[in-house]
This record gives sequence, C-alpha cells and structure tokens, in this order.
Amino acid sequence: MNSVRGLLAASVISVQNSCFIYPACQKCFSRLILDSRRFNCLKCGCTGEAKDASYRYRLSLRVADTNDLFDITVFGSCLDPLFGVTAENLQRCIQDFNQLSGETNTDASPGVLVQAVETCFIGKRFIFGV
Repeated sequence: MNSVRGLLAASVISVQNSCFIYPACQKCFSRLILDSRRFNCLKCGCTGEAKDASYRYRLSLRVADTNDLFDITVFGSCLDPLFGVTAENLQRCIQDFNQLSGETNTDASPGVLVQAVETCFIGKRFIFGV
C-alpha cells in the first residue's frame, strides 16, 4: 500500500451508496455480521449481543478535481458535524422510521435521507485527506 498522504480539494459528483452507516467492531472497525440476537466480527472474532452493536459512518463518493475523477470513502466520526448526529443516533432514527413505515430492508436508508445527503453533498467542494 502506498504510504504517501496528501490533501485533495475536489467537488462531489455523486453519492455512491445508499447506506451511510454500518455496524462496526469496537476493536478493529470492520463490518459486523448481525443476526437477530448476536453480532460477530469475522476479522478479529469479537462477539456480543446485537442490541449492543455500535455503528459507524461510511460515505462513498465520486469526486472530481480539475483533472481527474476519484472514488473516495469517508469513514467515522468526521462525518458527525455534516450529518448533525452520531452514526449511533442516525441508526436509531432510521430504525424508528423503518418501523413506522413498515420498511423491511434494514440495510438501506430511507429514500428521503438519501435525497437529503445527495442535496447536501453533490456539487459541494471539500478537502479530503487521502
């Protein structure tokens, strides 16, 4: 893996995913495997009760600078100020919304949330650490 780090000033062209949070291992931040009662981390072996799973932001974007297109994924709490809530609180809101609306696909964010994220990010310029 290339260890050169830098900054990239780029504009967001599109949002590449519709699920902005994921259940994350507290030890290694890998995606947890959830069933109705338990969670399991395939990377480090951490296990626990599903109700105790924590959530983390993962926002995949297509961005452009003056010369190139890039696919960038932004992880973690740096997105808290942009969303206005932690990933944990957003997950609770999504669960409540899905329960009220009868939505069965728990992996997708509600369409209104996807639309709001697209409105807030597409066309805006950010500085990304890469």
